[in-house]
Amino acid sequence: MAKRKTKFLCNDCGYESPKWMGKCPGCGQWNTMVEEVEKAAPGRRGAFLHTQESGIRSKPTPITTIENVSEPRILTDLVELNRVLGGGVVKGSLVLIGGDPGIGKSTLLLQVSSQLAVKKHLVLYISGEESLRQTKLRADRLGVQSEHLFVYSETNLEEISRTIDATNPNFVIIDSIQTVFHPEITSAQGSVSQVRECTAELMRIAKTKGIAIFIVGHVTKEGSIAGPRILEHMVDTVLYFEGERHHTYRILRAVKNRFGSTNEMGIFEMKEFGLEEVENPSEIFLEERSQGAAGSTVVASMEGTRPVLVEIQALISPTSFGNPRRMATGIDHNRVPLLMAVLEKRVGMLLQNQDAYLKVAGGVKLDEPAIDLAIAVSIASSFRDKPTRPTDCIIGEVGLTGEVRRVSRIEQRVQEAVKLGFERVILPANNLSGWKAPSGIQLIGVASVSEALKAALVE
Repeated sequence: MAKRKTKFLCNDCGYESPKWMGKCPGCGQWNTMVEEVEKAAPGRRGAFLHTQESGIRSKPTPITTIENVSEPRILTDLVELNRVLGGGVVKGSLVLIGGDPGIGKSTLLLQVSSQLAVKKHLVLYISGEESLRQTKLRADRLGVQSEHLFVYSETNLEEISRTIDATNPNFVIIDSIQTVFHPEITSAQGSVSQVRECTAELMRIAKTKGIAIFIVGHVTKEGSIAGPRILEHMVDTVLYFEGERHHTYRILRAVKNRFGSTNEMGIFEMKEFGLEEVENPSEIFLEERSQGAAGSTVVASMEGTRPVLVEIQALISPTSFGNPRRMATGIDHNRVPLLMAVLEKRVGMLLQNQDAYLKVAGGVKLDEPAIDLAIAVSIASSFRDKPTRPTDCIIGEVGLTGEVRRVSRIEQRVQEAVKLGFERVILPANNLSGWKAPSGIQLIGVASVSEALKAALVE
């Protein structure tokens, strides 16, 4: 009888060791090493990458002789989801969706399952966390009724694989990957070994059978998807469903997408009967904006191909501590002291004894350079207690020498401002040429932060 081979893996970082250790050398955590029994599986892993379903072995092929065939897309009724996926669901793709507990991942996927089933696509919804009756209760609340939608409650991957073979669906939903286990792996459900092996098997099923599979993944307290990092490398698309549980708006982002852009964003609103798309997010983010308040500016930010107008708020107050505080929500906190240093050095504001608190209203996260000028104007407006005009939109990147630099896609940003009734746009002077501005709006080109403050602040 062959000797059983064992190894130990860290549940947190995936560090592999031939013997058990109390403390993981990889991440430094205690009691995270789990034993895994190595078994020789029949056949060769990853065979779907090298062998066609007919069993004919593939050969190296010159890239110039490969036929260029576009991937067919299957559209759902959620335009926001189609945009984030790059134009729809690709046949044979493996999509991972992560998000906080209770954010609406299962609701989103059940709605998508219903929409695809209504279009006569066979959908298999596999739940490892809920019973069939619990899934039925959610389906009734969402108004899901279709004979092409099958619900299955199972966590054994071998049984799931047999059911997929017997049912032959077009789409499969796994909710969630942390509850699924492979019976040949001795470690517990949700461990590094189980998540990795189960995902590899699901990837094989998706590629060999041409089935689009959606996987729900739990997240850690830091907000990243739980399990080994290799999980995100294995799948085709990684989506994050973000938002506050006590607020109604949800944001869907793609952080990896082999079939489209990773800069797109989809916005939904959670209502009693499920998720609804937000067609004009700019109007939603600005509907509760205070008029004439110091420290408030509006910026046009690009989220993929979509311009979104959001409000940036700043509160500057004298500090009562030895070191002034710098806090930011929705933007990189390192950007705040950088722009405050520019204002202090190039404009002459004494901000070294001031606390600074900045926030992007609506829970949106902005990370592009074009929001620099709006942040700087918000800080100066709050510090000087002078409001900005409510009909102004401010766009521009700020350099360390105080210059305002050119930004991309200025036409789309200005068009969005015109659509929402803004009268003036303060933008980099270098962005004024090379395009035709729409009628009904005044463009003010500035070359420095000082010029922007003179144009934006109401005396």
